[in-house]
Amino acid sequence: MSAYVLIVEDDRDVVSLLKYNLQSEGFSVATVSDGSLAMAEIRRRRPDLLILDLMLPGIGGLEICRMLRRSEREASIPVLMLTARSEESDRVVGLEVGADDYMTKPFSVRELIARVRALLRRSTPERSSQAIHYDDLVVDPQEHRVRVGGNVVELTALEFRLLFELASHPGMVFSRDQLLDRAWGHDRSVTPRSVDVYVRRLREKIGAFAEDNDYIQTVHGVGYRFKGR
Repeated sequence: MSAYVLIVEDDRDVVSLLKYNLQSEGFSVATVSDGSLAMAEIRRRRPDLLILDLMLPGIGGLEICRMLRRSEREASIPVLMLTARSEESDRVVGLEVGADDYMTKPFSVRELIARVRALLRRSTPERSSQAIHYDDLVVDPQEHRVRVGGNVVELTALEFRLLFELASHPGMVFSRDQLLDRAWGHDRSVTPRSVDVYVRRLREKIGAFAEDNDYIQTVHGVGYRFKGR
């Protein structure tokens, strides 16, 4: 079955361009031009990936992203943010509210499709791996789920992959560039600063259920490591 991509964009030319090329690549595609209608469509049929414009009538793209990440059912949907803004601060804000990738207009269609495929690959659980147990923390790639003390921690696909990569190598120190290669892959466009954003989000989400929230440790001047035994 082909992956289902929902495009939330109010520029008709961009919508036509994306829809035609994604369908040509075998994707199932639906489009919505209003932020309020987008949430209704997402809840009607959960997409495998969301292409989301930042500036929309109704509910804006950032708020849609926040709403998704607060929802148990939609929290893991990969989100590719699409916007005319190119400043690094806008990119960081998009990542902080839960976007998995970020492209600015005008964009290369080939590059966008490559990123869509990369996000879909990263959102697929690593079925051959065993669950990782550390104190009250369980990282389960079979269910693509994280629990702390029995409580489910809702993570995006990239948050899960980053945590899984760290937890799979307890005590090993990774630089930001190494984590980008492992979690985002070589077809990434994000910067090393993005790793800091994702680590902060992981700590906040895990910390909501854990008294001792030092699973991910900072190694100053180098990067991060998962607490070793």
